[in-house]
Amino acid sequence: MINLWNPHLGISLGAALATALILGMVHGITPDEHTWPITFSYAIGSYSTRKGALAGLVFSLAFTIQRALASELAYLSLGSWLVSGSSRQYFVYIVIGVIMVWAGRATLRGRHWHLFGGHHAQERSEATDPKPWMPAVHGFVAGWGFGAFAMIIYTVLAPAMPGPAWGWVPGAAFGLGTTIMQVIAGGLFGWISARRGLAPEAIRSVALTTAGRTMGWGGVAFIMGGGFGLGFPKLAGWSFYTGIHVHNLDRLGIGFVLVMVTVLGIGVGTLIRETHYWLRHKPST
Repeated sequence: MINLWNPHLGISLGAALATALILGMVHGITPDEHTWPITFSYAIGSYSTRKGALAGLVFSLAFTIQRALASELAYLSLGSWLVSGSSRQYFVYIVIGVIMVWAGRATLRGRHWHLFGGHHAQERSEATDPKPWMPAVHGFVAGWGFGAFAMIIYTVLAPAMPGPAWGWVPGAAFGLGTTIMQVIAGGLFGWISARRGLAPEAIRSVALTTAGRTMGWGGVAFIMGGGFGLGFPKLAGWSFYTGIHVHNLDRLGIGFVLVMVTVLGIGVGTLIRETHYWLRHKPST
């Protein structure tokens, strides 16, 4: 029987791979700071269902490559390094934040660094589409983050493989599960971005402004979260127990706060404000 909550050493090969795949799907659909802020940003910025799904695919494939590599390292008895200490997690936050700020600046061309934006359509149209390879950079870096899912892969599922040629497979299966859900989520975000009753120019402006500010200010939030964790690890390690027996939902802490601030606070907030701006300025017919 598959145990998604607390699988034990000695698990069979088939059960280990099935567990990794299903855990990856749970990871891809639950609010995770290593996936949702980035997928949301690039998918919204695509202003297309197909391109949104593609953004989720590119991000998740790079994430899968990292997880497969780390899984192999865990099989080769390097798992203790992969799961050691919380400081590495906070350092990853900072690196992710720096990349997000860079991506936000690239999208907005260095403009609009006030959170609520300007009020001139000409200025808002200055944004540029993110490069197709940018989600891959985020995906590979974000994969080095650590949580309950990584702990299970590195300490239980990878060691269950029959030999070194199989060591990478649990990480790849986990990444595949994450990919399935992130492609669906990316397509949904892209669909939302493209359908708001606006002209094509307005849709593009809203999408890119939302993506740029989500990455830019979300990156600032990640840098601050990582710095707070390094400076005050005990406070940053506090979490609220929900009683939900699902990883990523059982305890809500700094990671959940980063998701809410970045996706709901900055991302959805900007999307609503920018849409209302363009609806108010829609040419009369």
